[in-house]
Amino acid sequence: MAASPNPARTVPPPDLPGAGPGHPRRRTLLKGSLAGAGAALAAGALSGCGSAAAADDPDTVRMWSLFSGSDGALLTDMVKEVRRDMPGIGWEHTVLEWGPPYYTKLSMAAAGGRAPDLAIAHLSRLPGYAPTGLLDPWDLSLLAEFGVERSDFAEPVWRKTLTDGTAYAIPLDTHPFVTFFHPDAASKAGLLTADGALDLDAFGSPERFLEASRELAKATGRSGVAFGYVLDYAQSWRLFYGLYRQTGGVFRLPPGGPAEIDTDRMTHVVEFMTRLLDGRANPARLDYVSALASFNNRQTGMILSGEWELPAFRAADPEVGGAPFPNVFGEAAVYADSHSFVLPRQKDPSEEKRRNVHRFVAGMLKAGQLWAQAGHIPAYGPVTRTAAYRGLTPQSDYAAAQEQAVFDPPAWFTGAGSDFQTRMGQSLQTALVDGTAPDRVARDMVRKVNTLLAKPDPA
Repeated sequence: MAASPNPARTVPPPDLPGAGPGHPRRRTLLKGSLAGAGAALAAGALSGCGSAAAADDPDTVRMWSLFSGSDGALLTDMVKEVRRDMPGIGWEHTVLEWGPPYYTKLSMAAAGGRAPDLAIAHLSRLPGYAPTGLLDPWDLSLLAEFGVERSDFAEPVWRKTLTDGTAYAIPLDTHPFVTFFHPDAASKAGLLTADGALDLDAFGSPERFLEASRELAKATGRSGVAFGYVLDYAQSWRLFYGLYRQTGGVFRLPPGGPAEIDTDRMTHVVEFMTRLLDGRANPARLDYVSALASFNNRQTGMILSGEWELPAFRAADPEVGGAPFPNVFGEAAVYADSHSFVLPRQKDPSEEKRRNVHRFVAGMLKAGQLWAQAGHIPAYGPVTRTAAYRGLTPQSDYAAAQEQAVFDPPAWFTGAGSDFQTRMGQSLQTALVDGTAPDRVARDMVRKVNTLLAKPDPA
């Protein structure tokens, strides 16, 4: 491999304020470079311009992401693989703190026309960026030249990339809210199919889900299903919204309001959540870390979690199983989000550099088998259709979740790490922790949504 004409520069990003509720174990700021052997990956300046030479050099592509820890290490490996086919191209990689700080800096850089060439963003955040001109569209014909077609992506995921029919994001993965289980406990509880998969029909209604929880509690001798939500408002929202969409309920947020939401269905879902987490078959009032510990220590037979926790679960139980979130209320729906590549707006982007960016992203998608090691479902379909991916368990066991993915309702204020998720989760926790009546919680959530809808989009 030819040496890069742009040597790596290691400039650690400065300390940033905390990200608030979320997943501090996996979302903490990576201080220092992610540079690996032979890969020109380095943290650039947070102003968005990095160095003047890198900004003007078509052979150096600058990227921002929020990937630290194990995700950051896998990203480094993927870049190494891609650069084997792109010798002579330099890469500068800046890792910023997950959550509001990241999206604030990204919007400011794009608004000023001095953004990086490429960035990672959650698909759920797209409605706050694409319609306001903060992103440039992707050239799908150029991606097709490098072997990536629109048909290579699951329909629910691809649909979220579009604004007025134009693609403003290219998904790297789908990361759904799924179930993990200990196979021995699930088998003892009679909840496995003949081929060893989780029997999702056994969880196919509120009453069946509660009964399955009781059987798991008997099998473990402790508790059935763990879920960490105390002071983790995003977790409360993920569980609620996936279940709500399973009822067939709409959650439309027209600009200016009022919101179109079915409070009766909301009440029904909140009531089920309070029954599920009443401290009988399943432990109540667990925070995020305590829920992980209860599952890893086999005090519970199952956990409701994002697939990003798979590496920790597998370390505790190499045989850990996974499955899409059960269809409890009748409509197939799994709460999800997607890490996606976006093109922050630039005043005068270089045609040569944009071509290099498109080629790089196509290569990253094709390296999706590496990314799957973190538990994420590769968004690029040709990867998930390989024998190698089908042999990857339990990832392949819950891969179907991307076909049932539902994302945050589109609005400028929704999405990953948003104040919207925090407000919704705060309302939900008054029911789950304080015992507030579900119908009151539903009305409070609608009131908060309408307050947000009344505010103008700051972009």
